Parts: sequence; structure tokens; C-alpha cells
Amino acid sequence: MAGIVLKNVYKSYGDVKIVKDFNLEVPDKEFCILVGPSGCGKTTTLRMVAGLEDITAGDIYIDGIRVNDIPPKNRDIAMVFQNYALYPHMTVYENMGFALKLKGYDRTEIEKRVKEAADILGIGHLLDRKPKQLSGGQRQRVAVGRAIVRKPKVFLFDEPLSNLDAKLRVQMRAELKKLHERLQSTMIYVTHDQTEAMTMGDKICVMKDGIIQQIAGPLELYNQPSNKFVAGFIGSPPMNFFNVDVTASGSDILLKEGTFDITVPVFIKDKIAPYVNKKLVMGVRPEDIYDKLFVNLNHKEINSFSATVEIVEPLGSEIYLHFTTGKNIMVAKVDSNNKAKTNQIIEFVFDLKKIHLFDLESGKTIV
Repeated sequence: MAGIVLKNVYKSYGDVKIVKDFNLEVPDKEFCILVGPSGCGKTTTLRMVAGLEDITAGDIYIDGIRVNDIPPKNRDIAMVFQNYALYPHMTVYENMGFALKLKGYDRTEIEKRVKEAADILGIGHLLDRKPKQLSGGQRQRVAVGRAIVRKPKVFLFDEPLSNLDAKLRVQMRAELKKLHERLQSTMIYVTHDQTEAMTMGDKICVMKDGIIQQIAGPLELYNQPSNKFVAGFIGSPPMNFFNVDVTASGSDILLKEGTFDITVPVFIKDKIAPYVNKKLVMGVRPEDIYDKLFVNLNHKEINSFSATVEIVEPLGSEIYLHFTTGKNIMVAKVDSNNKAKTNQIIEFVFDLKKIHLFDLESGKTIV
């Protein structure tokens, strides 16, 4: 297997810059996720690694070799696309072995590799079927199997689960993760789904407008986002944001939302002090907002506030409460035992150890 390095990579179409100064290192055997909204440049980046797109500037290395001028067929990579792209007139066996046949492998080696891949993916009983006789999940396994038989240095996945239903996507996520652990191969996986990114990746690269926003592990991205964009993109439901005025009151610093005040806890006062008499953006994840009746926090008396429940979304194990303070609309993720009703006024409380504060102009994280 092999590591991948992208150094100062740019991609432009005329005057339009799609990818800007992209720097990423994917060590050997790592599962790296490129995630971001549609149009952020993640698929273009993947296609540049594959050689399907020329780079405008910069360098790409695979296994220590600069591949800028090496054609795709000689880069020893395998790519799995969103569209399965199976040959409809061929059986599963023929689809999986076709690339090996083109490369001149003998029949015994092709049969060995196809059966090995089929066993790994649990599709050995489907080898004689045509694609039209398969479900979406089975077709995706065939597409992955076609990549596995080649035993490439690098696997590239371009939103391979987008065409599957929700339940099957969850199943295939787990199977691809197990596949990576079994093959111990280098993988880059592109998705716009932050849940896929969080559950599958060893490392996640968050992109926006062709620029890397943050590269980190799943939990670091969740707990320590580098800016407001990352904080809002990672997590479901997304983080609540609202503007606050930072003011001094005696020895205390207050965050004024407009309908309630929050007393800044001692452990972050030094970071907030330079922003007194300025505005900041406060971020709170839905799971860090509690119904005051159901929580025992030492600091709940200094930051509780009243809000009106507008929508109740029961999800079985949890409930989403959409509520308004009169100035801002937020979402709280509460326990399924909560009996809140629409139009009910509830006392909520934030977990102040888990609040986030961002610069109003730059969006950079302060706390």
C-alpha cells in the first residue's frame, strides 16, 4: 500500500478557482474522508489524485512518487464512483474480473482474486447473475469488488453510498469500515454526509469553497472546531448559533442574548475579557441544552432561561424540541421521557462547559 501527499495543489477552470492551496498528507493504511457541501471541490480533488483531472499547480505524490504527469492507468489506484457503472451484459464474475482480463492475467489468477473479493463482500452466491438481477446494495458491493481484485495501492471512493436508502447506507458504512480494517489499505473517501465522515474516517478533511477548513479526527472536529463553519457542519442536528453582546457587570462578564443573560464561567473569563463591549457568536449543540427539570448542573442557576416550544419531534430514544426565545430559534435534544408540549414555556439551561464562542467577523473559534 502507499501514502498520498498533496502539496499546494490548485485547480482552476479559466478564472474560476475550484481548489485553492490544498495541502494534505494521508499516511499508508489511513482512511481519510473529504467532506463538505456540494461544490466545495472535494470530488475535483479526488479526481486529481486519480489523474482524471489535470492539476493547475502543485504536486501530488503516491508512495513517494510524483504522479502529476503519470496517466491514471499507471498510478495503481482503484476508484469507486457514485454510479456503479457495471456492464449490463456481463455477469458479476465477468464485471469483477474484466480489468484483470484486460491486463492479461491468466484465468486461474482471475478466478482466485474474484472469489477472494466475493467472499470478503459476501457476494459469492451472486457471481452468475447480471446487474439487473441485483439490488442497489449488491451492485455497490460488485463495484467495490471490482476495485478490490486489482489490489491497488490506493482506493478512492466518490460518494459511493449516495444512491442507497437510509438503512442500507448504515449497513454499507459498517461494511466499508470493516473492509478497510481487513485490507489495511490507504483509502480516500468523498462525501457530503457528515454522519458518514464521523463514523468511518480515521481523519477528516473539512472543505468549503475549495479551501481546507480543518483536518482532524472525528471527535476533535466535534469538540474543538476551528471555526463556525466546521462547528455548524459537523453534528446532527447542527449547532445552534446566535449573537451575544459581551458586557462587564462588576467582576462578572455577561453574554447578553437579548432576552436572557449568561454569566461567563471563571474558566473562560480570560479568553472572553478582550471582547467586552463587542459582539460574539455563541454556539451550543442541541445535546448540550437541557430542560432544567431534568438536569443537575452546578451552574444551572446562573444561565437558565425561559423559551416557548414550537415543535416537538419524537424520535424514539430522544426528542428534538424546537423552541424560540423571542429573538432566536434553537433546537434541544432531550431525553425521551420529556413530556414537553407545543406552545409550552420551559426553563432551559446550557452546559457552560461545552459552549462555543466565535469571532463575529472571521468566524474563528475563541472558546
